[in-house]
Amino acid sequence: MSAEQDLSALPRAELRDRWLDVFGSTPAPRLSSKMMVRILACERQWTTSAQPRAQIRRQLRKAAKAGESAKPAAREGTRLVRTWHGQEHVVDVVEDGYLWRGRQWTSLSAIAREITGTKWSGPRFFGVDA
Repeated sequence: MSAEQDLSALPRAELRDRWLDVFGSTPAPRLSSKMMVRILACERQWTTSAQPRAQIRRQLRKAAKAGESAKPAAREGTRLVRTWHGQEHVVDVVEDGYLWRGRQWTSLSAIAREITGTKWSGPRFFGVDA
């Protein structure tokens, strides 16, 4: 049984008491029991870890930063699908550019602009790393 499951069985009053013991103050009045359980479980992990918090924070920031830039690449053979105002747009990445609505395009941004009517970054619009 995980720490979170263990805590989730507790009544709200007991969660507040645990919160007070751990953090030295009462939780915010509108903080849900579910969120208190998650935060208390996380805090338990912090305190039982052999690593200093600063080191864990650095590792988490590094992982988050790597995750931000981990967009799929728009390589030949990739099919990009984006729904815009209820209409699905499918773009195939081909050797010399992009194929959309039976026409070859050299720029994803031009396709995004055609779809939206405004200037967009094509890779950002389709969620890819060009």
